[in-house]
Amino acid sequence: MVRIVKKNELNATVSELYVEAPLVAKKAKPGQFIILRVDEEGERIPLTVAGTDPEAGTVRIIFQTVGATTVRLNQKQSGECLQDFVGPLGKATEMEGLKDVLIIGGGVGSAIALPVAKAFHERGARVTSIIGFRSKDLVILEDEFRACSDRLIVMTDDGSYARQGNVTVPEKELLEAGTHFDRIFTIGPLVMMKYVTETARPFGVPVTASMNPIMIDGTGMCGCCRLTVTEDGKKVTRFACVDGPDFDAYTVDFDEMTSRNRMYQDFERHAYEETCNLFRKAEA
Repeated sequence: MVRIVKKNELNATVSELYVEAPLVAKKAKPGQFIILRVDEEGERIPLTVAGTDPEAGTVRIIFQTVGATTVRLNQKQSGECLQDFVGPLGKATEMEGLKDVLIIGGGVGSAIALPVAKAFHERGARVTSIIGFRSKDLVILEDEFRACSDRLIVMTDDGSYARQGNVTVPEKELLEAGTHFDRIFTIGPLVMMKYVTETARPFGVPVTASMNPIMIDGTGMCGCCRLTVTEDGKKVTRFACVDGPDFDAYTVDFDEMTSRNRMYQDFERHAYEETCNLFRKAEA
């Protein structure tokens, strides 16, 4: 079991935990993830490492309360423990030779994008960041992005804060203006990553997408996190947990991935409602 050192609420649906896991904190790199279980009967869920403090031995994870397990996770408080906390898993984000990057994060995906932006900044690369949210009350991590970005653009769908529009609007503006990027990194909802990729395609800028499929064991054995990519003109199966989570976005079949991620929507909704009802009864 691992102890929760600190918990903070970033907005109404997103929280962060600092977990005491010194071995993970020592080895984890940007782009990698962990798999945790809240309790002995809980399911395994993957969460990206949002930051580490090797000296303190803590790992930062940021999550959105969207399903039964994240509801249970959000009930945990500082000083309490999680049953399992395994990692680091997956391949770290490739950074070698990149000196000018565009980081695009959407919603809670911005929490995954942040350590990548920080790492590039620490390596001396020029970092442009675009982060997008539905509305002002959902904006997270703005100050941290500003601290590690040479330029930061914040977007909200409804225009309640910063610029109105989705993240592809400033992306297209920058590319049309001839701004050079060695690579674009996009992390967020699948539909967002798909359109970030399509916006970049006419300009020939390489795009890396961090994929977030259904996942169970995190070691490539269960096959749940499989996705289809095109390599050398042929469609092949890859596994996000061991081959990713980063992939060349131009090769990914985003439509298939979206369909697969919706397979358990009804079951997840039922489990979420059941869990929420249990907590309501306990509080009553």
